[in-house]
This record gives sequence, structure tokens and C-alpha cells, in this order.
Amino acid sequence: MLEPLADQHSPKEQAKTLNDGMSQLATSYVDTLFTLEVPEEGNGTAAKRRLTEEELVNLCSEFLNAGTDTTTTAMQWIMAKLIKCPHIQAKIFEEIKGVVGENCTAVKEDELSKMPYLKAVILEGLRRHPPSHFVLPHAVTEEGTEEFDVTGRREIKMMPFGAGRRICPAIGLAILHLQYFVANLAWNFKWEAIEGDEIDLSEKQEFSIVMKHPLHAHFPLGKLNKQ
Repeated sequence: MLEPLADQHSPKEQAKTLNDGMSQLATSYVDTLFTLEVPEEGNGTAAKRRLTEEELVNLCSEFLNAGTDTTTTAMQWIMAKLIKCPHIQAKIFEEIKGVVGENCTAVKEDELSKMPYLKAVILEGLRRHPPSHFVLPHAVTEEGTEEFDVTGRREIKMMPFGAGRRICPAIGLAILHLQYFVANLAWNFKWEAIEGDEIDLSEKQEFSIVMKHPLHAHFPLGKLNKQ
């Protein structure tokens, strides 16, 4: 499945694109893999080789899994917490209404920067339920819970994306996606627990730290979240 996508970025295809009069594609992670050289193993020399097709596909599979599984898992945790904390869900709704107006049906990407409380909720969700467990505080140790140092540059206390040279390269995109999806889910639907079904926040280890019992929720369809 990934081979045709990777082949579009091969040097041969890039050259064909330029010959056809089309502008060159922006350099991507896949482009760098085609030029990456690794040491030859087992011949006792300093010779290097290019990645094989199998190695290239495996690397692409890794970053796609890391970029999709962790985001969807984080979103499920955040929505579960919003169901258990309806006052926070209501506050997000009011913040969105103040930015987009009552009659808007969808939150746009360029409006997210005007919603600091929404971003704080996203970051708190990542702090409380990071995709992978590190030595992180699971309780706030001082006032100012709406401020976060995501990159760990000032002090490494909140690092769901890692830190230093190994920090996730897609940190900005991941947070943007979470803001966008959570904003539209909270704006268009009122999320509630199914009657008689308690939200269980137990966790288990899979590719990432997921909910032991996947989230099941009740929400009205086809209308704005009227509160």
C-alpha cells in the first residue's frame, strides 16, 4: 500500500515532474529517505548504501502509525474527560461561540488561535494521558494550570512529545489536529455518558497507552450543541 506513495517521491519521478513543466514538490520526510546512506554491514569497510525498498516502506509505516494512532488515542482520552467534566465541555463551547458566533456550523483552522482555553484542555489531556508513559507528574504541583511548556525548553516537566533532539517533529501538526477535531466535536455535539454506563478511565498498553474499555458516548446528531 505504501510503495506507490513512496515511489511518487523517488528521484526518477521528481525528474519526470520537472520535465513535464510542473513545479518540484516540497521536500518531505520521504524525500530524505531516498538520499539517506547507511553503513554496509558485514564487509568490514566504510562503504555505504542506500535504503532498500523494504527498509523505506518500514520507515514510512512507522511514522504513519506514530502520527495517526497517537492522535486518535489522545482524542479519545480528551473526549472521555470532557464527558466526566461537563463544566469544562460547556466552557469550551462558550469560548467557541464567542469566536465563531452562534450560527456557524464548523470551526475553521484559522480560528483556533483565538481559543486559548481549548488549547489548555488539549495540553492538559496530553499531560494526564500521554501516548507513552514517562516520569511525568500526574497532579499539578503549582498554580497556573493553563500554562504549559510543551517542548521542555524551560524545564522538562510536561513532555508528551519527547524532548531535545528526539522531540516529535510533528508536534505542531498533532496539536493542531487535536484542537481542530475536539473543537468541532464539542461545538456540534453535547457529549454525555450512555445512561447506566460509567466512563472507565483504566488504561492498557498497546502501540500507545489506550483506554482499557473504548469510549462509548451519547450525543445528539445533526444539530448544534444547544446549551
